[in-house]
Amino acid sequence: MKRRSFIGKVAASGAATAVLGQTATASPQEPRKPTTVTLLGTGTPAPSLKRAGSGYLVEVGDERIIMDHGPDAHHRMLQTGVKAVDISHAFFTHLHYDHCMDYARLVLQRWDQGADLIPDLLVYGPPPITRMTEQLFGTDGVYGPDIRARIEHQSSIDVFTARGGKAPRKRPAPRVQEIKPGDVIKGKDWSLKVGKATHVQPYLECLAFRLDAPDGSLCYTGDSGMSDEIVELARGCDVLIHMNHYFSGTAPSPAYRAACGNHKDNAQVAQRAGVKTLVLTHLLAQIDQPRLREQIVHEIQQVYSGKVVWGEDLMQLTFKGAVVANIESGY
Repeated sequence: MKRRSFIGKVAASGAATAVLGQTATASPQEPRKPTTVTLLGTGTPAPSLKRAGSGYLVEVGDERIIMDHGPDAHHRMLQTGVKAVDISHAFFTHLHYDHCMDYARLVLQRWDQGADLIPDLLVYGPPPITRMTEQLFGTDGVYGPDIRARIEHQSSIDVFTARGGKAPRKRPAPRVQEIKPGDVIKGKDWSLKVGKATHVQPYLECLAFRLDAPDGSLCYTGDSGMSDEIVELARGCDVLIHMNHYFSGTAPSPAYRAACGNHKDNAQVAQRAGVKTLVLTHLLAQIDQPRLREQIVHEIQQVYSGKVVWGEDLMQLTFKGAVVANIESGY
């Protein structure tokens, strides 16, 4: 195949199209798209073909935000039609592997397909995410040899230039900021407040997030048991996405309950916070069963007066005027 033909085929690929899409802007006449939240992964560290590791895609205007990116969450994201090059911000609640294993895939695919034509990924999370990033993508990092080959070998340079890149190629350089409770990060049409989760401190710093957009508000607890901090962070939110790990009354220890909560605890949090919709996620297989699902939702509704949603991978919630106007299942 001649070089001209090779370049044409690569340039016509989905990757090249996605890169161009990253820089496109909506015309002033187009109405603003409603904010959507897609549940990419609603599972646990346990292996599952039904539920990916924790991951959420939030689309506000023309910005696409990832909250956590556990194992197989990236695959789920691709199933939505969104690619790594489309993501502008990535937030991590904590560094348990079921919340961050696909971080490397997100960074490397975004860098590889982006061909130096898109801005660096903005990454936010608790310590030691800066050290983790260096250990993954630094010169002596886990992917250091891979990155060097893609920068220096002519075959990789050919692909890079065919995608529109101009040598010499830059290294992947996500812009990492370590965050703590009380911090506020602002995007074009949204702001995100960082709160404290109650999970496995002091071994890992654990955070929760509240995102406010023009048409609604979202609180994602990461992994957390019941706490006053979560109640305050979620106060008045339209959607609360909360870990619902196990059946109330079956915790093996008080420490387990404090770290993970349960469905009756979640009902109290949602009711005290006055949220409109409670989305249950991080679901163990033993409760993800007919009859148990219905019993859990029924018992939550004895305490909580809002809407209860049993989360599923690829479920999409659409905001409209500070309500969840639509819930679509991915299956």
